[in-house]
Amino acid sequence: MAFDATYMACVLDELRALEDVRVEKLYQPSRDTVVLLCKHRGGRARLLIAASPSAPRLHLTAAAPENPPQPPMFCMLLRKHLTGARLVGIEQGYLDRWARLRFSCIDELGDRVEKSLVAELMGRTCNLYLLAQDGRILDCLRRIGLGESAKRQALPGLYYQPPEPVEKRDPRQLCEADLAALLAAPGADVLADRLMDTLGALSPLVCREAALYAAGDVDARLSGRDPAPLAQALCRFFSEYMSRPRPCYALDAAGKIRQFAFCPIREYGECREAESFSALLDEIYSGRERADALRQKSQAVRKTVQNGIARLTRKMAVQERELAATHDRERLRQLGDIVTANLHRIRRGQTLLQAADFYDESEPLVEIPLSPTLSPQANAAKYYKDYSRMKTAEKELTRQLAIAAQELDYLRSVLDELNRAASEADLEEIRQELHSGGYLRAEGARGGKKAVKSAAMRFVSTDGIPILVGKNNRQNEELTFSLARKGDIWLHAQKLHGAHVLIACGAQPVPDDTVTQAAQLAAYYSEASGGQNVSVDVTPARQVRKLPGGKPGMVIYHSYRTVVVNPYPDIRRDALNQEN
Repeated sequence: MAFDATYMACVLDELRALEDVRVEKLYQPSRDTVVLLCKHRGGRARLLIAASPSAPRLHLTAAAPENPPQPPMFCMLLRKHLTGARLVGIEQGYLDRWARLRFSCIDELGDRVEKSLVAELMGRTCNLYLLAQDGRILDCLRRIGLGESAKRQALPGLYYQPPEPVEKRDPRQLCEADLAALLAAPGADVLADRLMDTLGALSPLVCREAALYAAGDVDARLSGRDPAPLAQALCRFFSEYMSRPRPCYALDAAGKIRQFAFCPIREYGECREAESFSALLDEIYSGRERADALRQKSQAVRKTVQNGIARLTRKMAVQERELAATHDRERLRQLGDIVTANLHRIRRGQTLLQAADFYDESEPLVEIPLSPTLSPQANAAKYYKDYSRMKTAEKELTRQLAIAAQELDYLRSVLDELNRAASEADLEEIRQELHSGGYLRAEGARGGKKAVKSAAMRFVSTDGIPILVGKNNRQNEELTFSLARKGDIWLHAQKLHGAHVLIACGAQPVPDDTVTQAAQLAAYYSEASGGQNVSVDVTPARQVRKLPGGKPGMVIYHSYRTVVVNPYPDIRRDALNQEN
């Protein structure tokens, strides 16, 4: 990702565009993230500052993150000093990713003073400082003592020292001659690396895009090239995109944002443009953080399901070995026949019988073990009894394996549901489903809570026909056996765990485009959401039957046709419109 100094400057410009900004509330939803709820002349806005080494950023956000029950000490300090403060200035470090937000505040004596919130968003050294008017540190997100850094300590009472200035050139201030001289000087031979080494405010992604723009290749080399044409093209690139930056992003095969920058991204193929720089960051990180938070909350449920899958897998492996052993039971009956035919030769206490095997044409001698404590007749009966026991065991093991396979398939479908859960309500429904099935105890399923019941997702095809998509087994079952009407069309990814999809058409004919879009949804909300050429079964809903004795959502159908589609990666933006 390319949250470089130039992109940060674009976000700060969006913040400067807000008039008369005042801080109403402050939150610290996580250790590294602070959110300022601000009132301005046009309404309200949330400013999110994430001093996280893995995803440092600063932007306006529409999301309202969940806050901890008890605010951290740093949050309480910010509330004390900045609640009600007015934003009077925004400064950014030269070619760097740190910014100073200056606030006009009222101190304990009622005097108006200026305090600053400094956000340093440079990778591993990310930090957030609250400064007094004289530049002393009131406190910071990460305190750094003398033992941790000899150059820059970060402790309350010390004077704040800005990061060392970036010793690189500003691309906006270079002419063609300056760029040609930089390219002709000794240094890295790869053009993108040379730009990264000599120019500031640019990420590696933007340097590769500049190389692609100027030389037609992200890995273009300088050796053997005339620097003048490259410098001319680079000058156009920096003039066009740094003076008029645009919030651009590229998607991956699954439809998720792969990269973003302040310039078009051509390295990865299709490039799109967002509404604003903050909106783009908000879409990328808010969704990711919600997914991470949901993943954390689902860990206990996920572990229960995974343990159940592991237990069933081990159990089935043992049963399959035992079943394989029963396949040789016919030999036990044959040995019983041979012992019976030779009863006159057996003496009590004998442990071994050598006799001709009349089941083999050559009638070889075979050695048959005998129990010395049993009579000859009892030894023969034992072989017949073992044969009958093996025959019964085969039937019972076959039945148990079928039950275990069905349960394993169900648990894997629940695991797929967990992977696709998009909200706490989705997760709660899965908990309740597992509790009803006896997989979770009441406290694990939050038994004291009122049962959560959410509706299936609803879309409308380009032909105006509603399409319903189940998010979990309960919704799948309700959609297929309660909501489906006579004449509706039912779809499901073939031989995969996934959502039941219903085209709610009644007795009306269904256009091919609607069937294709519904099949794309069925593929997208299945295990194969990241693949291609997914087979999807299509059948009238009346043909679908609940599997006898099966778990929730498990069905059977016999008459169907199959279509092959690619999972639709962008269902909410283009061909389909999701209804509330």
